[in-house]
Amino acid sequence: MEKLTQQEEEAMQVIWEAGGGFIKDFLQMLPEPKPPYTTLASTVKNLEKKGFLASEKLGNTFRYTPLIKAPEYKKKFMKGFVGDYFQNSYKELVAFFVKEKQLSPAELKEIIQMIENQKPE
Repeated sequence: MEKLTQQEEEAMQVIWEAGGGFIKDFLQMLPEPKPPYTTLASTVKNLEKKGFLASEKLGNTFRYTPLIKAPEYKKKFMKGFVGDYFQNSYKELVAFFVKEKQLSPAELKEIIQMIENQKPE
């Protein structure tokens, strides 16, 4: 799975939220400042070429449907992110947030409880 650019990720977030649709719908859902229609259309076409979307021609326009679910992309992205920046160590990732004071002791305890209470699959 290819990594998305920031512009492509923003478009995919909207497309996942909508569950698919038309470019004009996605454009309305994007926050201000909105890109020009043609820019979003190019981004969506790139996403289709990369295999993230399928299109269906309806009249003069296309309806786009996500082929990859958001959790699937998030999992792949996080694996790559942790590998690239934290030597494949989630411990290093957590330590980074603790050092940067982005993670409080209470939140860390909550994470520990989540790990301890995890049910085996």
